[in-house]
Amino acid sequence: MLKRLSTAPYLLWSFLLIVVPLVMVLGYSLIRTGDRGPEFSLDGFIKFTDPLYLKVLGLSIWIAFQSTILCLVIGYPLAMIMAGLKPSAQRTAMTMIILPMWMNFLLRTYAWIPILGRNGLLNGLLATIGILPLNLLFNEGAVLLGMVYNFLPFMVLPIFTVLIRMDRSVIEAAQDLGANRLHVFWRVTLPLSLPGVVSGVMMVFMPAVSTFVISDLLGGSQVNLVGNLIKDQFLSVYDWNFGASISVVLMALILVSMWILGKTDKNGSGVSFF
Repeated sequence: MLKRLSTAPYLLWSFLLIVVPLVMVLGYSLIRTGDRGPEFSLDGFIKFTDPLYLKVLGLSIWIAFQSTILCLVIGYPLAMIMAGLKPSAQRTAMTMIILPMWMNFLLRTYAWIPILGRNGLLNGLLATIGILPLNLLFNEGAVLLGMVYNFLPFMVLPIFTVLIRMDRSVIEAAQDLGANRLHVFWRVTLPLSLPGVVSGVMMVFMPAVSTFVISDLLGGSQVNLVGNLIKDQFLSVYDWNFGASISVVLMALILVSMWILGKTDKNGSGVSFF
């Protein structure tokens, strides 16, 4: 009885801030206000099949995929380096990774504008060596940079957590059997760290595919992602039915992605490639 009472605040909080908003979004996606009042409608989902909107969705998935791969390519070696450090050095490295997250998400994204701008810091450095100013801002590359910068810690931390908990005797046994560093990594370290990789991929891909702040600030009007489309429907166009319909499609896409990744490692024990 006491255990149930202790979980009641958490359940109530989850119900009010997770379940209720999801039900509201689903309701808005299926109900449209017509001349005779609210009525069931799939117009929002049908409207989203327009090639223009599908192109926006495709671009969002593509940029989110690129940012996830880049975070993995950068984050995995970084996590391995951190796992090989002494505990005191690990704490310092962890602080350096987490430190930017203490700053407001909007501010640390906005900070890239004076760095990448036409008269910004980076172009100023290039001008000193005779290179003409480059268009580094308001394009897909700037959005991709912003995503990698903001979401890289979400890739590093899960992988690092798995690596430091890994049984070192397994790696030592592989080395004793004559495996070189590459074979140890490919056959032992990578399969055993797969749960961290899966968690990191999900934690990067989900916010990347739905973000709108990064594309607003660093992409300007040149990069319009599905997150921007949803925001505009709710705050500018006031077509809540269409905005909710896009949100439901995006949630379904994320859930399918999570299900596929979950199938990769059901037990969280790693996968053998051989």
